[in-house]
Amino acid sequence: MGFFVLLPLVLPLTSWPVARLTERNLHPRTATWLLLTLGTVLAVCSTLCLWLLVVVGTAQLPGNPLPDEWSDPEVRAAVPYDMLLGMASLPALAAVLVSCGRTLSRHLRVQRQVRRSLEGLPHSTVAVLPDEAPYAFALPAGRREPARVVVSTAMLDALTPDERRALLAHERAHLAARHHRLLLLAELAAHANPFLLPLRTAVAFGVERWADEEAARRVADRRLTARAVGKAALIARDGPTRTVPAVSGGGQVPRRVQALLTPAPTTRVWDLPATPSGLLAGLATWLAAAGAATSALSSANAAIALVLILQAATPL
Repeated sequence: MGFFVLLPLVLPLTSWPVARLTERNLHPRTATWLLLTLGTVLAVCSTLCLWLLVVVGTAQLPGNPLPDEWSDPEVRAAVPYDMLLGMASLPALAAVLVSCGRTLSRHLRVQRQVRRSLEGLPHSTVAVLPDEAPYAFALPAGRREPARVVVSTAMLDALTPDERRALLAHERAHLAARHHRLLLLAELAAHANPFLLPLRTAVAFGVERWADEEAARRVADRRLTARAVGKAALIARDGPTRTVPAVSGGGQVPRRVQALLTPAPTTRVWDLPATPSGLLAGLATWLAAAGAATSALSSANAAIALVLILQAATPL
């Protein structure tokens, strides 16, 4: 295994350039799926290699994760190991598993809490809550509950009828594309490897831009959608959790409004503009793809090498 087992831990760095460049040159839907696919592959490979480091690094320690049939001293001696790396990887892997578990648990808990707060309301696609705090978010369907757009009376009062229509179209786009699943995957990937934090931010921006474009298409007015997005996002309170799509403010609002005030982006997948920015985006995409491919090959090589070593050294 050697050096290759460490590569997937740092190869997520290759995704940093593409996290920013794709938003300017690709349709938000294409950019979001591209970034999410890269992030998922890199996170899985990183976690796998962290587990392999734990296995080979603690091969000589009591209570190591090797199966009982591999407990022969000769088998343990045949497994390449680095005691320091193994001891460091053990708490790191535990932290990854605990962090991802807490994220998933919080995602499900928040959804349950929101659904309980909606009990007694009509089962319509839009749930209006009497609240002085302005907010709007997309609540995915549960086992027995339909998917809903949850919006407060304060948010509706701040918008004109046309702007409300654009806002609801934006939130319905989140539900139709199941953006909560994409946000959850991006969040789990970032917890698996902190180097993937820029991808999480880029995916969160991508799903908002994706919903913006769908809303603009449905209401057939990009300027109206830009005005609704700007007003709603600037006054909105943060959503219940990062994995539930919600109208929110922050530094992304001006970029989203500016994008809506320009012509609609092309829906063709690889139609990058023939500009320096488009060229850089293409190079960044190839760099990230090469990093993901190298990460997958490195983790597969390390896993296969360990299996072959153990098969060769295990007494019949």
